[in-house]
Amino acid sequence: MPHSRGVVMARVYLSIGSNIDRHRHISACLDALHQTYGELLLSSVYESEAVGFAGDNFFNLVAGIDTSLGVGELAGQLRHIETANGRRRDGPRFSSRTLDIDILTYGDVAGTVDGVALPRDEVTKNAFVLWPLAEIAPQVLHPVLKCSYGELWERYDKRRQQLWIADFSWRGQQFSRAALK
Repeated sequence: MPHSRGVVMARVYLSIGSNIDRHRHISACLDALHQTYGELLLSSVYESEAVGFAGDNFFNLVAGIDTSLGVGELAGQLRHIETANGRRRDGPRFSSRTLDIDILTYGDVAGTVDGVALPRDEVTKNAFVLWPLAEIAPQVLHPVLKCSYGELWERYDKRRQQLWIADFSWRGQQFSRAALK
């Protein structure tokens, strides 16, 4: 893990999704993450149909951040960003949402830490998580499977879920696969 002035930093990959006022909520999330963690490593934004329920299409992407926060404190900050963007937690698990931010990986940690299962099992199950993760971290190894995300995406059955790159801009920049500062 990188060090910053004696502080141990962890590279964390986050899955971000929205299917309610998608541009506004994804942009607000990126603004909050950038303000809190600095430089973001961002995948393209992908659009897909809702999984597990009937609803509007989702925008999904993966962001890489570096943080010295522990897993529990990070999870709390991410919940705060979700809540600030109108996220409701009183509905069904599979339902429309303004903003969903999940910790996919935290360094090479494997197991449950502060109530968060790492790495998140959706990494290998959902195309809307694995494709953007493989896009920005193709050589990084899955902490349990010891196989790169690029290799996992190569082997993934792409007929399971259709994704396409969405037209998306943030801070006046149109992007697909860019490290934004």
